Amino acid sequence: MEKLKMESCDVVGGNVAKIAALFPQCVTERKNTEGKVEQAIDFEKLKAELSSDVIEGGEERYQFTWPDKRAASRLANEPTTMTLRPCREESVVFDTTENLYIEGDNLDVLKVLRETYLGKVKMIYIDPPYNTGNDFVYNDDFVQDYAEYRNDAINCARDEDGNLTRDPMVRNTESNGRFHTDWLNMIYPRLKIARDFLADDGVIFISIDDSEQDNLRKVCDEVFGEQNFVAQVIWHCRQNKDNRNISGASVDHEYILCYSRSINKRVFKGTERKVEQYSNPDNDDRGVWTSANMVGLATKDARPNLHYDLVNPDTGINYGCPDKGWRYDRKTMAKLIAEERILWPSDVDGRPRKKSFLSDLSENLPGFSSILPIGIYTNTGSKELKAVFGTHYFDFPKPSAMIKLLLGQVSDKDDIVLDFFSGSATTAHAVMKLNAEDGGHRKFIMVQLPELTDEKSEARKAGYENICEIGKERIRRAGKMIKEELINRSVLTNTPNNTEVTINGVQQTLFTEDQKKEAQIESAQMEHIAETLDIGFRVLKLDTSNMEDVYYTPDKFDPSMLDGLVDNIKADRTNEDLLFQVMLSLGIELSAKIKRQEIACKEVWNVDDGYLLACFDRDVNETTIEEMAKLQPTHLVIRDASAANDNVLDNFDQIIETYSAEKKITTHVV
Repeated sequence: MEKLKMESCDVVGGNVAKIAALFPQCVTERKNTEGKVEQAIDFEKLKAELSSDVIEGGEERYQFTWPDKRAASRLANEPTTMTLRPCREESVVFDTTENLYIEGDNLDVLKVLRETYLGKVKMIYIDPPYNTGNDFVYNDDFVQDYAEYRNDAINCARDEDGNLTRDPMVRNTESNGRFHTDWLNMIYPRLKIARDFLADDGVIFISIDDSEQDNLRKVCDEVFGEQNFVAQVIWHCRQNKDNRNISGASVDHEYILCYSRSINKRVFKGTERKVEQYSNPDNDDRGVWTSANMVGLATKDARPNLHYDLVNPDTGINYGCPDKGWRYDRKTMAKLIAEERILWPSDVDGRPRKKSFLSDLSENLPGFSSILPIGIYTNTGSKELKAVFGTHYFDFPKPSAMIKLLLGQVSDKDDIVLDFFSGSATTAHAVMKLNAEDGGHRKFIMVQLPELTDEKSEARKAGYENICEIGKERIRRAGKMIKEELINRSVLTNTPNNTEVTINGVQQTLFTEDQKKEAQIESAQMEHIAETLDIGFRVLKLDTSNMEDVYYTPDKFDPSMLDGLVDNIKADRTNEDLLFQVMLSLGIELSAKIKRQEIACKEVWNVDDGYLLACFDRDVNETTIEEMAKLQPTHLVIRDASAANDNVLDNFDQIIETYSAEKKITTHVV
């Protein structure tokens, strides 16, 4: 029986294992600070193996660095014992939804999620603080960690009226001597961890403006690899001219940096072709075609082989040579003539053109422009929030249309989408909208620190104490609106003869059977999408481990604890809290289906249709374990102090072995 570790993965230990696999001769043993023997890497030997490529101490090199960069890098690798606790009362359709909304410092949340979602996320979109001189940046370990903040927020950082007085975010003003440093120390470890989430064909988009664009580009080159840079998308975000800049230049755009996990495959799907220009007026057996230009782009000095007179072999008409020549050399042109692909004008002054067949085109669509279409502005996002809330409680929200456009380009219908600077939850809104359009089942994971709203703000007056409350309410309201819109878009028949229908709110009369059939198909499609659309979300909140400190600190162990069965679970934690930490430890997605059932009078949690069975009740006897084993789970988990007596523990392995003949059951205790 395996004791679950109940903490995030050890990244450094994993890296040591990778080096050991590549260079086993560089592995040695040493005593650690606790006097225990452990594996370690002999860097002198490793340097010898890489001697031709190792840079020595003071040797000049290209590098991008800043104060505390090493500390920021170590911060990304440090494991955490934090966990996520479910909050059913703030969730929507908790038991069936596959979407997640997670409250907490995104650095710790990413660490907690890393092993479970390693290589599973298709698209990450983040809108981090821009560092304009008025933005807030996370304090992180350099000032205060999340556990300290949470303790302050809950227990002591309140005034006499009960209002929170301390926030885990600090304003990063330009007068700060560490202006860029603090921002880089905030973004670097988060991006370093985020890379591990991306699937092989995964993509990350990061919104930014001129304030940190240059630094962010260098950080991303280092974290994701310069070779994996895809594009720096230009977003024309401002509709009106900005006269605030003393230079007189109106900065009307922002950027969206795009990097892929691996650039060995196409990232953007591309834009739809305009096929209406194709036709087949001459009934050509090769299908529909369009007339294409054949005039070249090079001077005679540059490309003399493209400069020649073009003559129609049937009529003898010489059409001469354009100033920039032709697009094809003589040999290729002769082939096109032989294949009857040239359209010869009757006028000698005309220009021959080529028949370009639709069937000749590549399956790849035309490329997606790195300049986003005009018409999606920052104030579009504000208007969208106002439509949801009746007002907008959030400054400069991104429009969901922009994120939906990116989603449509890089994601498929069943992909996971992550946003760990969720803000007003625009990304969740965009995911639900796109799923409503194409019938997809994309799942979102939103992560947001419960950053306090200003006490004098309209949001606080409306009862929203922090940004998370705004984001969750937006998803609730937006989901309902999207579903209602789907239902309204469906074609509703109003008469027994199916001749009068309401389409998009307008009553119309259908005269032909084909029109009626098409309307019925559209109606059925819209109704099906509305029924299956996931507009729910599970709320999870970052917290300290469910386990007592002694679980992680053997030096605090007292032999007297062995007197009787000791419960190592914190008193305020529920069985469902334990379940989610077990799921994290076993790498089970937190959106997996969960059922509570009774087995031998004990509460048993059934996760992902029997993949995991867990029982955390007390006084568990052999009957309970035997009935659980009969269901053939992949993993079976019980609480350390659950056994009714010593005989249960003595017989446990034998019971499991009896029912593991056909399928191995891995057992764990917490």
